[in-house]
Amino acid sequence: MARYWLLKTEPEEYSFGDLVREGRGLWDGVRNPQAQAGLGAMAPGDRAAVYHTGRERAAVGVAEVAAPPRPDPAEPRCAAVELVPVGWLERPVTLGELRAEAEFAGSPLLRQPRLSVVPLTEGQWKRLLALGGLPGAAGPRPPRRPSDPSSR
Repeated sequence: MARYWLLKTEPEEYSFGDLVREGRGLWDGVRNPQAQAGLGAMAPGDRAAVYHTGRERAAVGVAEVAAPPRPDPAEPRCAAVELVPVGWLERPVTLGELRAEAEFAGSPLLRQPRLSVVPLTEGQWKRLLALGGLPGAAGPRPPRRPSDPSSR
């Protein structure tokens, strides 16, 4: 059974557009023990919303875990996971929108704002996809966001 996650990244360092361009990428550099536990629990087929931090503060795309966790090349005691992009959300889902959703009350996303790997319930996942314009997008690849220059 697939699990769901929200992965935070600073888009200036590594954006969802970078993952889309590369076609496959290693999600590494995570050092927080709780976030590390999340990475270590991931399995192929799990889905993740990629969330841009900084000024954007929004979930922008969907990725899939492509391989079991492996050692982070820069810190072998830490885990890293390989991701493949599934596609852009039709529209970004902001932190403010998620805060307003009853489904996210009590979520580590809101209680621990610096946590970079956040587990999501199936209900939270479905709500996030619906807010992003992709209800029922657990399977087929959603279209690329045409307004994003990295999708060209």
